[in-house]
Amino acid sequence: MNNSILVSLNDSVSSRAVVDYLARLAFRPEDAHITLIHMFKKPTASEDLMGKKFTEEQPARFLAVLENARDKLVENGFDPNNIEIELVTDPYPTVAEGIIDQFKKKHFDMVVIGRKRIPKAEEFVMGDVSVKLIRALEGTAVLVVKSE
Repeated sequence: MNNSILVSLNDSVSSRAVVDYLARLAFRPEDAHITLIHMFKKPTASEDLMGKKFTEEQPARFLAVLENARDKLVENGFDPNNIEIELVTDPYPTVAEGIIDQFKKKHFDMVVIGRKRIPKAEEFVMGDVSVKLIRALEGTAVLVVKSE
């Protein structure tokens, strides 16, 4: 796949910043193929406490997020035939592991993710997805869109 871009999204401010950034880009190669993807990570204990109904509603919720992102890109001039939506429901231990696995399966030319500002202590404990991707996907363009 030439000029293929993997865009990992969720329902967050940083993901909305990614879609806004892409929608505003003046440069849009006609042959670029964009895959908007959401992957689930293994639920935390607090998510497990939300119950079965909450868990069952998540795929539809995130599919709507991906569809809204596609619609926004199309409204801003992207070719709808070059935008694919993928919802990966088999959970990964972390988002970074999911992105790396999906990247390896289809070998994209670029990965785009959002990043919110987090305190240094939290980053130290939890790690930083963008740093993990830059290290793991050496030789690949990784675009990190920062949000407030």
